[in-house]
Formats: sequence, structure tokens, C-alpha cells
Amino acid sequence: METFKKGTQRLTDNEVDQLMKRQPHLLKQSYEQIPNLTPNSQEVISRQATINVGTIGHVAHGKSTLVRSVSTINTVRFRQERVRNITIRLGYANAKIFKCPKCPEPQCYQSFSSEKEDNAQCELCKEVMTLVRHISFVDCPGHDILMSTMLTGAAVMDCALLIVAANMPCPQPQTQEHLVALVITKLKYVIVIQNKVDIIFRDQQAALRNYEEITRFIKGTIAEDSPIIPVSAQLKYNIDCVLQQICNFFPIPDRQLQVPPKMIIIRSFDVNKPGEKPENLHGGVVGGSILQGILSVGDEVEIRPGRQSKNGNQTTWHPITTRVVSLYAEQNELVYAVPGGLIGVGLLIDPSLTRNDNLVGCVLGFPKQLPELYRELEINYYLMVSVVGAQQQDGKTQKIAKIQQDEMLKFNVLSNETPGRVIEVREDKIMRVALNNPVCTGLQEKVAFSRRLSNKFRLIGWGIITDGRTITL
Repeated sequence: METFKKGTQRLTDNEVDQLMKRQPHLLKQSYEQIPNLTPNSQEVISRQATINVGTIGHVAHGKSTLVRSVSTINTVRFRQERVRNITIRLGYANAKIFKCPKCPEPQCYQSFSSEKEDNAQCELCKEVMTLVRHISFVDCPGHDILMSTMLTGAAVMDCALLIVAANMPCPQPQTQEHLVALVITKLKYVIVIQNKVDIIFRDQQAALRNYEEITRFIKGTIAEDSPIIPVSAQLKYNIDCVLQQICNFFPIPDRQLQVPPKMIIIRSFDVNKPGEKPENLHGGVVGGSILQGILSVGDEVEIRPGRQSKNGNQTTWHPITTRVVSLYAEQNELVYAVPGGLIGVGLLIDPSLTRNDNLVGCVLGFPKQLPELYRELEINYYLMVSVVGAQQQDGKTQKIAKIQQDEMLKFNVLSNETPGRVIEVREDKIMRVALNNPVCTGLQEKVAFSRRLSNKFRLIGWGIITDGRTITL
């Protein structure tokens, strides 16, 4: 592993050529393209997703199965996830959506993995298709104890698929809770997927009754006017309709490209195998989504809050300065990465710093151009009336008590999750909290907070950061 030297050190033209030749079926990238890029530039969507699509809903409703049907990738990757058959960590998978110029809709829409060549042929008529979208799925866990993980994923979503199982009453607890989370993050575009219609075929009216339950549930919410698509993710029935609506109903988000980059980290890991020889070691890797700007190989970057050190009772945070040595969108190698999609960033740092998601919640960007670190926040908050998706033993909804001074809550800001103590509650719906760990954020950023109820943290409200106390680095 090479030694870090300050300053941007871009690849040479020869190194860029060698990098691009590894995947000759995809369009070439170069540093010269950066000033003229748009989110829908073919050089971008050939290699990288430009829109993050969340999959949300109750546990075991088929979120990961739907992602696999569209992208061919199984997001259930860890041993404990496979044993329990649920998503525990955020899953991620990219997919290219093509449109055939000859086939009728919706059959003209077909999806493939992210590394598919750009001139793919239609599987029905063999006509060369047009690449219309490159999307990145953020597969969120549906279990109630993993709500904080879902909120981390919601921080990077541009739109969402709300999956509802047709063989169960609607809504289920986390169906409700996840939809509330979308309200908090101000997500505007949701498509409802009525999944598992293949296992209720014996009762001809079951699908219709479930559809009516869904329409009653989403009435008055952000999903009220959303399309509802009946599918069987397991058998891949009606998946072409899902692709059609993703392309037509979800717009490409407006992105700020010509500004300093800002990326929120939702995964971090060590790619080295045990027993690897020192000369073959790779630096740490972080994964996340770029919110603004363009990140390129060779850029010097800073990670905040960074690493933690303790001296007695005093805790100090040290931002990490390093350099980008590689960029990946799944298996696709990049020279640069734009906002949208989940990006893997290879860094020139000790891999022990990124092991086991140690840097989740941090923000990556150019040195000295990231937001401040806040240890105290002043929040203009909204408290929900009752706990979404939770009932008492008598069947009634559980009312939410007022926030009390000195109460401990859990706060989610972007992808950061930290406990915090309420040090002041004012009558004008303002509370001041002291966080256990600092957050790298700006004013007017959204925040969600949860309270421990019956040994589980449940979402009870959200708010906007209006002020705070920063820490000196």
C-alpha cells in the first residue's frame, strides 16, 4: 500500500486508458469530461447509477426478492441474514433499464445487471435497445428493531418502492412506520408494489380486497396518487410494469455538480482477507451516496467526524485526511462519480479504520469544505400523536408522552445515529440536546428521533436543526 502524500494526484492518461480497457463494453470516462457532465450523460449512466430507489415495507414482504428480480443480485449476503432470511444491514444492488424501440409497452422495458453492455439486444425481438435508466436499490430491513438502519437508508433515497404483501392485511406495523419515515425525509415519489399475488390465486377476490386495503391506507399520505402494481417478485410476473413506472413516474433528481463534493457514508469495510501479505494489502473502503459535486480518482479528501481517541474521560475526534485511489459502482470501475447511486470509494488509509462499518455516519468531501461538527443541537421538532405500528395489549394505539428534560433519545441525522440527552424543552416546540457523538451537518438539516419503548427504539418524531454548538477540531 503506497504512502499518502497531500494534494490531488490524478491518474495519468495512460493509467486512465488502462483502467477503461478493463471494461471495453462500457463507455470511456476521462477527467476532461467532468466540466460538461449532467446526471443523464451517457458516459455517466454507462457505468454508474444516478438515482437511488429505496425498497421499504414490513419484514418478509418480498423487498429483497423484488430487488433480485430486477437486478439479478441477492442483497441478502451475510450469514446471519441467510439463516434468518431477513435483511439486517442495508442491502444494495444496481440495475440498468433498457427500452426496446420495437416491442410494445410495458414489454419493451427490460433490466439487467450494472455491468451489462450499453448496446444490449432485446430478449424478445433481438433489436438493439436504448439505455434509459441506471438505478441503485437501497434495500432496507423491515424488522421493527432495525428501524434505525432503515432511517440510515432513507437519508440517501431519491424515491421508493413500498412493498405490500397481498396475502397479509394492510397495513402491517413497519409498513406504517416506513411510510412515516418517508414523510420525515420529504420523499415525494413512491410506487406501491402489491407483491405475492401468486399465492392468493385460489380466492379470486383476495387481491381486490387487499388492493382496497392499500388504497385506504395510503389515502391522505404522500403515496395517495401513487401507482399500485400487482406483481409476483418470486415468479417475475409484471416486473416489466415496475420498470415502466420507474422510468416514467420517477424523475431524475436535480443535482449540483459543479460544487465541492459531499458524500454520506452508509457502509465501510476492510476488503483484505485474513493472512494477506503486507505488500498486497489494500486501503480501507467506504460506501455511500454523493449528495453534491463530483468525486474523482486522485482527489484528496477529508472524512468527518473521523476517528475517536480517549484520554481519561476526555474524548477527541480526529478528521481523517486521505486520497481516493479507486471508485466503483458495483463491478464497474470509474474515473469519476456523480451524485446518485451507491459508490464504493477505495482510500489510502489503514483498513482497520473502516472495518465493521466503523465510519458509518461520517461525511466525506474536500478538506476544509465540509460542514461543522455539532455536539449540541437545537431542534424545531414535531412529536407524533401515537407510536406508529405499535399497539398496547388492549389493542389501542400507544400514545406518545411529551419529551422530558434529561430524557435520553436516539437521533438520526443523515446516516449518523447517536444517543442524545435532552437538556432543554421549550414551549415553542424547540428542544436542545447534547449528543453522545458529534454529527457533521449543516443547519436546516432534517433529524428523526426515537424513544425506547418496551425494549425497542420506536420512531416518535422529527424536526429541523435550527442552531447548535460546534466543537473545535
